[in-house]
Amino acid sequence: MNEETKQTKSKADSPHRIVNIHRDKMSGREEQKGGSSEKRKAGGQADKRRRPMPNRKNNNGAEQGKGDTKEIRMNRTPHSASRTNRSTAEKKRTASAEGNGREYNLQDFPLLANTVEVQENKNKAKKNKNAFRGSVKIIPLGGLDQIGMNITAIETEENMIIVDCGLAFPSGDMLGIDLVIPDISYIKSKIHKMRGFVITHGHEDHIGALPYVLQQINVPIYATKLTLALIQKKLVENGLDKLVKMKTMKFGQSVSFGDLKVEFVKTNHSIQDASALAITTPAGVLIHTGDFKIDYTPVFGDQIDLQRFAELGKNGVLAMMSDSTNAQKPGFTMSERSVGRTFDLIFAEHQNSRIIVATFASNVDRVQQIINTAVKYKRKVVVEGRSMVNVISVASELEYIHIPEGTLIDIENLKDYPDEQTVLITTGSQGESMAALSRMASGMHRKVHIGPNDVVVMSSHPIPGNELAVDHVVNELYKLHAKVIMQDTHVSGHACAEDLKLLYSLVKPKFAIPFHGEFHHRRAAALIAESVGVDKDKCLLLENGDVLEFNTEGGETTCSVKEKVQAGGVFVDGLGVGDVGNIVIRDRQNLSQNGIIVVALTLERYSGNLMAGPDLISRGFVYVRESEDLMEEARLAVQNVVDDCLQSRMNDWGKIKNLIKDSLSDFLWKKIKRNPVILPVIMEV
Repeated sequence: MNEETKQTKSKADSPHRIVNIHRDKMSGREEQKGGSSEKRKAGGQADKRRRPMPNRKNNNGAEQGKGDTKEIRMNRTPHSASRTNRSTAEKKRTASAEGNGREYNLQDFPLLANTVEVQENKNKAKKNKNAFRGSVKIIPLGGLDQIGMNITAIETEENMIIVDCGLAFPSGDMLGIDLVIPDISYIKSKIHKMRGFVITHGHEDHIGALPYVLQQINVPIYATKLTLALIQKKLVENGLDKLVKMKTMKFGQSVSFGDLKVEFVKTNHSIQDASALAITTPAGVLIHTGDFKIDYTPVFGDQIDLQRFAELGKNGVLAMMSDSTNAQKPGFTMSERSVGRTFDLIFAEHQNSRIIVATFASNVDRVQQIINTAVKYKRKVVVEGRSMVNVISVASELEYIHIPEGTLIDIENLKDYPDEQTVLITTGSQGESMAALSRMASGMHRKVHIGPNDVVVMSSHPIPGNELAVDHVVNELYKLHAKVIMQDTHVSGHACAEDLKLLYSLVKPKFAIPFHGEFHHRRAAALIAESVGVDKDKCLLLENGDVLEFNTEGGETTCSVKEKVQAGGVFVDGLGVGDVGNIVIRDRQNLSQNGIIVVALTLERYSGNLMAGPDLISRGFVYVRESEDLMEEARLAVQNVVDDCLQSRMNDWGKIKNLIKDSLSDFLWKKIKRNPVILPVIMEV
């Protein structure tokens, strides 16, 4: 290899190229610059690929195409295709998340550059691990030992950011509760440090609490395009859209918050624009995976950026907070495209039936595949369910979903088409009582009535805790003689065991911190991390409220959990936030299990004589008409207590009420082993 060829190869392989040069156009430009036609013929296509790029200058004035070549070559595979992919990796990370094939640079968006402190990832040199000096705290305030309400604080001496801010849906024992949002007492105590929210993706368990939290902590939100659009939709509904600053981030871009820097890394999930976060801190680099899977054939957009994870791992990662939801499931998570083939078979087998598909509103890729299959079989599509309509409208506006003209019809026009020419995409796959599918199954839906000619496809797996609700809806559908299909109609959006092994092997973190899952999920993820090389004592199973602190000095890192802060859930009941606590929930549970007895009596104001009562009123305790003897005995027991109080001239109504409650409670427990809520009411005349 002569000197000219060496220089050519060095410049062509430079990792700092900002734009790709399309080969068909490149050749024409090179001919204009001169150069021997004989050399072009002799070199062939391979030489064209190695032709040098002109040296360009970055924003700091440094020439690109010079330096770091030796280090890059050492890690290069011998395949020319791999060289091309590596040389364009930087550009792919800065490409638009829209997945439309266009490629952008920051210079194309001067307005964005002026409003967001964004940095392109040049990766010019491997950062010296010994350069880290300082501490960082990781404080999970929700999302551990549960599926939902994900929120984590990353805190240094001067700054703090919050990763995600989601809600949880109430469990069966949270009677009357609509939502559960995280307790942000700790964040409010450190509000002077707060710099912003960074959001991984647009699911409710990661963004749902923002409208409530932002009313108390108003700081900017940073997220990718679709995620931010869904957040904005929520803020508009709550009248907060004009008050909150929102910054759109692209994959490969970074935003700085003092001594914290956050890079958005492309991942795959059951919603588009999902990202992991590479957080540079004084103590080292932290990776928060968000919810992810490895999908080599996504329906929309690019694959997960495994190359960037590998680069981060090579430079050194202090800790990785990983999705643990499917850690107990062996193998790899299937591609979303596999569901499309199942839909095709279902539509082919039921061409004379109306098809109703229930799925998650946020799974835009799933909806896209349903629409594609509907178009193939010449069916009109109806979208039903408030959340489904909202998500699809946002995704369609941003061109994350493509609906051919004339395919979508309003539910009001459904009656104008025969059943075999229609498809309904609806909410309610989790058995939610007020969701569209649940109302159809119970006969309460005003526009859609389920019949024997209907095929209902449940395109989801029940979330833990929702199994009974889903079974109830399925039973109601069968009672209406509909056909229900549940097999092979869903793939998870979370990484299974082999996916986790792959990511841990690429990142090679010093510490593994399983997130997003119940304890048995996180324990399985910790065992996976241990199996691929993470020390057992560095696989950390935290609890909500734990303050995990890393300290790095001279290349050595120590970690400890020295304190625990307030964390947990705040109940949302109607318009009330936090006005219902554990005591109220306990009373509601007691009322639902044992009922209530109201004891009413009237006393004369001055003499203290009993004027009326005591009378017993029961609700949810016993059927009074069939238990008259029991209720009379209970009334006499109360009468005796009241007489004793009056004879002793007791005028403290509080003590009288307590004595009534104690005596009546003892009587009922001895008599029928029940413990209803007892409410004494004393009136004065």
